[in-house]
Amino acid sequence: MRKIVVIEHLTLDGVMQAPGAPDEDVRGGFEHGGWAQPGNDAVMGGEMAKGMGDADLLFGRRTYERFHAFWPAQPEPNPFTEVLNKTQKYVASTTLTEPLPWINSTLLAGDAVKAVAELKAQTGKDLGILGSGELVRSLMQGDLIDVYKLLIHPLVLGSGRRLFPDVGPPAGLRLTDSVTTTTGVVIATYRPAARVGA
Repeated sequence: MRKIVVIEHLTLDGVMQAPGAPDEDVRGGFEHGGWAQPGNDAVMGGEMAKGMGDADLLFGRRTYERFHAFWPAQPEPNPFTEVLNKTQKYVASTTLTEPLPWINSTLLAGDAVKAVAELKAQTGKDLGILGSGELVRSLMQGDLIDVYKLLIHPLVLGSGRRLFPDVGPPAGLRLTDSVTTTTGVVIATYRPAARVGA
């Protein structure tokens, strides 16, 4: 069985919306896009590069389209583009149709939780999720997440879409690793623990 690993940039108040660019995701009038950029450093780059290419990728539609619009267009040589192009990508969507535009991409149509559960049950590489907040929250509800790798930035935004929703069952997490970057970002790896109150 594969593991599902969620990799997310978060603020201290849990916001995950539009970490990369001002125009990345302006839903709800969000005006703080690109907030994660000042946190980048060599330590973060090294941590993010670990195991690159060792896992398949799992995306929701919005994040998939954003990645496809950016990474293949980057100038060569770019190790991230090369790895992302070669990596098998699965896209959970009810609106996209095949063939998908990015090489090595497969559509998971229909109910996302059911499709991902079936994919997880197969043999193969682990599945890494970048961004894709709506998909991640759905998979949380289905108890399908095995690892959370959270890049927690020393920043409070006060608004924006958050990783952990206001509603839903409480859950415990167990810290298994942490690294602090030179910019104060804490890269914390958690595994689900017993449910709170269980």
